[in-house]
Amino acid sequence: MFIIDSQVHIWAPETAEKPYAKENASAPHRAVPLGHDELLREMDGAGVSRCILVPPTWEADRNDTSLEAARLHPDRFRVMGKLALNNPNGPALMAIWKQQAYMLGIRMVFNRGESAKWLTDGTADWFWQEAERYDIPVMTLAQGQVPKLGEIAERHPGLRLIVDHMGLNSVLRGKPLGPSVDDVVKLARHKNVAVKVSALPCYVDEPYPFPTLHPLVRRVVDAFGPQRCFWGTDLSHLPCPYKQVVTLFTEEMKSLSAAELEWIMGRGLAEWLGWPLPK
Repeated sequence: MFIIDSQVHIWAPETAEKPYAKENASAPHRAVPLGHDELLREMDGAGVSRCILVPPTWEADRNDTSLEAARLHPDRFRVMGKLALNNPNGPALMAIWKQQAYMLGIRMVFNRGESAKWLTDGTADWFWQEAERYDIPVMTLAQGQVPKLGEIAERHPGLRLIVDHMGLNSVLRGKPLGPSVDDVVKLARHKNVAVKVSALPCYVDEPYPFPTLHPLVRRVVDAFGPQRCFWGTDLSHLPCPYKQVVTLFTEEMKSLSAAELEWIMGRGLAEWLGWPLPK
């Protein structure tokens, strides 16, 4: 099985030249930065062939750390980069976005500070139009605002939109996850919407093999089909070993067939983002 992780953050140490962002940013997931060398060791140990690098919010709008990792290891990494919605040069940058080597698309975060309002106050409206125009896939973290993504998908049918983490967020840890999954399932009717079944151990307060998650994943896969469900980890945030997030799907979720797992664990993401599998 060819396995691709749909989300891992790597980042460099904070320096005076590259300070960590304070506004609209979370704190680093751990004190010691996760670099690409450590990530490669984790991937090799877990049988993960490729990884999508997602620059974290605390690196502001810089994509250089992730792009450099992809340059050094082009067979293992690609990037879903960041773009500031309030950047006056944003539309011009999107016109050439996919001309950047190793860049597959953009990830947008609407979850804290001013950024939490941008999904609904009109700030992001230009972005969806340009992403559709230039065929730029978009991953979206919109905690508590998932229904709004359905409106965007309907308004922009040519936009390829991926909902992060099954629409879950950290404040739900140990609480019922069903209502949030309900919101995501309603988006399945939009054929231009996919979902990352990623970072899931972060949202339950129980040990491996995280039994609460099994029926929720099954429900999402039934709604979207395995071709639009993309496995991933958010490694730096995990409460468990990396390999357990692989075996959670490949060994523990008995309801997932081998054919479904082929799509969920890598093939679907490769096709959606345009990173062909090796022949």
